[in-house]
Amino acid sequence: MKALSVTDVEKIELVDLDMPELEKGKVLIKVAFTGICGSDLPRYFNGAVHSFPQILGHEFSGTVEEIGEDVKKVNQGDKVAVAPLVPCGDCNNCKQGEPAMCTNYSFVGSRENGAMAEYVAVPEENCVVIPESLSLKEAALLEPLTVAIHGVDRVKVPAGATVMVLGAGTIGLLTILTLKAKGAGEIIAVDLNTNKLKLAQECGATITINPLETKLDEFFKNHEMPEIIYETAGSSITQVQAIELVRKRGKVVFIGTSTKDVNLKPETFEKILRGELEVTGAWMSYSAPFPGYEWKAGINYMDSKKIDVNPLITGVFSLEDKAIPFEKMIEKNSNQVKLLYKIS
Repeated sequence: MKALSVTDVEKIELVDLDMPELEKGKVLIKVAFTGICGSDLPRYFNGAVHSFPQILGHEFSGTVEEIGEDVKKVNQGDKVAVAPLVPCGDCNNCKQGEPAMCTNYSFVGSRENGAMAEYVAVPEENCVVIPESLSLKEAALLEPLTVAIHGVDRVKVPAGATVMVLGAGTIGLLTILTLKAKGAGEIIAVDLNTNKLKLAQECGATITINPLETKLDEFFKNHEMPEIIYETAGSSITQVQAIELVRKRGKVVFIGTSTKDVNLKPETFEKILRGELEVTGAWMSYSAPFPGYEWKAGINYMDSKKIDVNPLITGVFSLEDKAIPFEKMIEKNSNQVKLLYKIS
């Protein structure tokens, strides 16, 4: 089978590999679409993999090609999206129904071969069957959508709440779509990219702010501060702003991954105390029973058209294009959101 293999820093090769072995309890997936996640970028550009070579790809959909021994939940020919986390099932966290907190997990696309390949073998419990009415192209965005759903649900969102989303990348936009579907009121989107702010508006943001044009502290001098702020950019600047800009007794959810030190001035940290803020993080998208309600909810949202992920897909490539979509994602002022490999 054909696969894209990261063999060194900024080196990705189209290779021919043997088909994955079908072990007991696993299914063979013929991959249809695989998305490039922001976490895949350092794996390619910086060599941030567990070892070389590495087949990336953890956001994907496909068709069940073959089922292994003792597989009962899926059938050959089923259309599926796949949860990439492979929890051990034996640690205390797994036994307590917290698979995302597993201390001995594997992960498709980073700790084991991923879906930038024609075929991949995964445990049957990782497969989420999708209805015929939902396209495999859309289903490839189920994994990042579940991250947004899990993040939004880390705090209670009252109907009509004023919320702010810092960052209008894939997760930020999916967070906006989720908030709209759940009945949030005013949704303020913040990003430095004007085109992504236009897309945020399409997704349901009622106010968009580019801090290069409008300073946030100036904006909130004449506007009600948000009840809830979701930080999705993973920027040390916006991670501080999330605490500074939320109203008293408000809620802050950190979804974006840190890449630099986050330094809080004493007066900023004091806002957590004086404002009695609820501050929490969101990690991945899993709950019990595995893979969790987030996955069923994501399918229901997409299938009912309460959430339309199609506008977020800004490019489709083939495996033969190799690193081209990776390069496009880091272009200066890139307008790319979700780029996919179409594999079958």
